[in-house]
Amino acid sequence: MGGDFAPANIVAGGIEALRESNNRFEIIFVGIEADIKNEIAKLNADGLSYSIVHASEVIDMHESPTVAFKQKKDSSIVVGLNLHKAGKADAFLSAGNTGAVMSASTLLLGRINGVSRPTIGTFFPSQKGQCLLLDAGANVDCRPQHLVEFAMMGSIYANYILNSPNPTVGIVSIGEESSKGNEVTIEAHRLLKESKLNFIGNIEGRDILKGKAQVIVCDGFVGNIVLKFAESTLGFLKSKFKSYASESIFKKIWVGLMYGTLKKILKDFDYQEAGGVPLLGVKGISLIGHGSSTPKAIKNMVYRAEEMAAKQIDKQIAKLMSNTNTNE
Repeated sequence: MGGDFAPANIVAGGIEALRESNNRFEIIFVGIEADIKNEIAKLNADGLSYSIVHASEVIDMHESPTVAFKQKKDSSIVVGLNLHKAGKADAFLSAGNTGAVMSASTLLLGRINGVSRPTIGTFFPSQKGQCLLLDAGANVDCRPQHLVEFAMMGSIYANYILNSPNPTVGIVSIGEESSKGNEVTIEAHRLLKESKLNFIGNIEGRDILKGKAQVIVCDGFVGNIVLKFAESTLGFLKSKFKSYASESIFKKIWVGLMYGTLKKILKDFDYQEAGGVPLLGVKGISLIGHGSSTPKAIKNMVYRAEEMAAKQIDKQIAKLMSNTNTNE
C-alpha cells in the first residue's frame, strides 16, 4: 500500500514479475484486500502464483515512522514484515514510508549481532561497472565504527550480488590524503586500514563515477545528498537533449538518429533498473523502493529480493560479523 501510486503500480509490477519469470516464485500482496483485488482484476493474472494477506491500516508517507509503527500494528508494512519473520515469506519489499520500513525492519526482524546500525545501500554506474554506496540516508550522524560496519556489509553484498570478489573499499572525503576529512572519516580511515577489507583509502566525489572503489562508505547525510544529486542527472540530461532538439529540424533529426544509443547510455542512471535499495544489517531481507516507483521498478525490486534471498545475504553478513567479533 506504500508509494505515490499504490496499490496500482505495486500490483502491476508484481504481476509482471510473475508473468515474465514464468511463476518462478510466489508473491504475497499485503494490504487492503479489496483494493488489491480491484487492481489485479485489471490485469491478466490467471494462473500466476500470488496470494493476498489483508492488512487494514496504511502508514502514510508523512507519518512519523516510530509513532506509526507503534500505533498501526495492522499496517501493510508491519503485517508483511511479520510474515517474513515467521518464515512465511523469504523477503519483504516496500515502496512506502522509508523511515517506517527501516524502523519496523530493525525492531521486528532484529539487528544482526555485531551490527550497530543497519544501513541502506544504493547503486551507482561507473566506468568500471556498478558500485555500491553506503549509507544512503539511514544514518545521518555516524561514528567511525559505523563506517567500518558499512564497509563490511557492503563488501559482502558486492561479493555475492555484484560478483566482485574482494571488492575495493573507499571512504568519501575531501581529499585523498589520510589526514583529510573530519574526525569521523580520519578515524574510520585508520580502522579500515587495519581491517582485512580491501581498503584503498579516501576517494573524492569525482571518483565515484570513475569506479575507483566498488564499495563506497560515508555517513547518511553525505550519502543522501550524493544520491539525490545523481537521481536528478537523468532528468537534467533528458531536458538538455529536448531543448537542443527544439532549436531546429536538423538538430531534432540528429537527436532522433541518436535516440537508441542515448537510451542505452542513460539506462545506467535510471533508478528503475535497480528497483530498490537493500537495508543491510537486519536478520532478514528487506528492500526499500522509491516512493514514485513504476511497475518496472517494482518488478526489478522483486528480482533483486529473490536474488538476495537465494544467496542468503543476511546470513553471509552475520557470518562475517561473527568471525570478526571472534577474531577481536
